[in-house]
Amino acid sequence: MLYLKRYKLSLVAFLFSILFVISLSFSAIGKEDLTQGTSQILFNDSHFHLTNYIQKGIKIRDFLNLLGNKVNRVAIFGIPLQQKWDYFVDGKRAPDYYLLSDTELYYYSLVDAMIAQEYLKLSPEQQKHFDPMITGFNPTDMYATAHIIRVLKMYPGVFSGIGEFTIHKEFVSDKVGGHTASLTNPALDRVFALAGDIGLVTLIHCDIDTVRPITGDRPAYFDNLKTLFKNHPKTSIIWAHNGLGRIVAPRGNHLNLLEEILKDPDYQHVNFDISWDEVAKYFVKEPEATRAFANLLNKYPDRFLFGTDSVAPKNEAAYFKTYNDYKPLWDLLNEEASFKVRIGNYQRIFDEANSRVRAWEKDQMDNVDSKLEIQQSLPIPKAVFSSKHLAS
Repeated sequence: MLYLKRYKLSLVAFLFSILFVISLSFSAIGKEDLTQGTSQILFNDSHFHLTNYIQKGIKIRDFLNLLGNKVNRVAIFGIPLQQKWDYFVDGKRAPDYYLLSDTELYYYSLVDAMIAQEYLKLSPEQQKHFDPMITGFNPTDMYATAHIIRVLKMYPGVFSGIGEFTIHKEFVSDKVGGHTASLTNPALDRVFALAGDIGLVTLIHCDIDTVRPITGDRPAYFDNLKTLFKNHPKTSIIWAHNGLGRIVAPRGNHLNLLEEILKDPDYQHVNFDISWDEVAKYFVKEPEATRAFANLLNKYPDRFLFGTDSVAPKNEAAYFKTYNDYKPLWDLLNEEASFKVRIGNYQRIFDEANSRVRAWEKDQMDNVDSKLEIQQSLPIPKAVFSSKHLAS
């Protein structure tokens, strides 16, 4: 009898040990699933321009080869603005960048068709690596929403969002022909409302301040930008470069201003991209600045995405430059924040967008008028507009 009891106890202990090992295995599998296929991936890119300011750039197949196994997915778009070549200003020197000429920029709507055509050259398996964005609309035009729907109608199943488009940008805003883009323009509200209704990711470039900072603690454009964001809670927003630029530098309270948005539940739909080598310099030049920014990302790991903001790169070194510039930041992030900022947040945001946009296309596209006279039917936030804004 004693032998049998000991045998039973040993058997029970053996079974418990097996169950314990199995539970550990399942736990490991769960963690593996979170990062499955990402062990070699450095990042997903939330901000990439396939073409430059004269609509030239790298071919999408060549770019795919450049990515190798280091980058899995890329939000891909062109530049919505074309640099004019005015012979009476520049002579035979053809400018290909907005800082290389005093002549104007103008909106170039064909860019969206160019991006779609490049994307459609790929196989379905290759297409999984890209999330194309619509960017060739004029944000001061009440018909901008018609352009967005027109592109979705022409290329169903292709686009995931809108942007990067510009409202206030150092040196650029003054060069764009026509009416100056503004955060208080009802045309912009219509764009945000439509994006929220369809499910399009909305990547906006808007400097937080003027080139020469205004006096006081509140940057010139910050509060109007917050108002725009708050008025569109259904819209998945990414604020490019968290409001900084080549010359527009962070104030001493910049991270506190970002945290105003991060900690407020009314702005849960607003995210920030960490992109552009011209912005990286502000956060990696001094260890103290890097540490402060890393602390913010570790505190709010779900709200930041990495993007290169590379423009038509000619080689691997040019494309990966911004990522490498941010190495001091990567070194200070905890494991969760590092994964989410570099890879996970992109997957979550763009997967949700693709699901919503494809559903909208399936349900709504047949109802869009063939002549695209749809401006009166688009969602308009009543709290923002008065009848004078809608008068035509």
